[in-house]
Amino acid sequence: MPGFEIPDDALEERFITGGGPGGQNVNKVATTVQLRVNLFRLALPPYAYRKLKELAGSRLTAGNEIVIQASRFRTQEANRQDARDRLNEMIAKAHVRDARRIATKPGKAAKARRVDAKKARSSVKQGRGRVQMD
Repeated sequence: MPGFEIPDDALEERFITGGGPGGQNVNKVATTVQLRVNLFRLALPPYAYRKLKELAGSRLTAGNEIVIQASRFRTQEANRQDARDRLNEMIAKAHVRDARRIATKPGKAAKARRVDAKKARSSVKQGRGRVQMD
């Protein structure tokens, strides 16, 4: 959502050394960004708050913080921008409201089919009883 501004006190950035391949330089240079976002400080409307928690999934901590880790690029600045872009994308998705579901009822034909199936099943089960000699 382009009009939504993220307050600075809601964000906390940490730079950590990246894991994985990359040789000795990976162990020396802290280019990976870990962005922590406090959900309460974002001041979202209730529907967006619920949806953002759903979208965050396993990135949501017990303290209601979303942790986004960005290590796609080789520089701190590029990774910082990547993390913020991903956060903005999540918030924009959270602001999109789902279409309201309209409850529908089964039609007459569907009800008739259901009753016919029940009658057929009933007659099959009736035939399993004891045979009576008249």
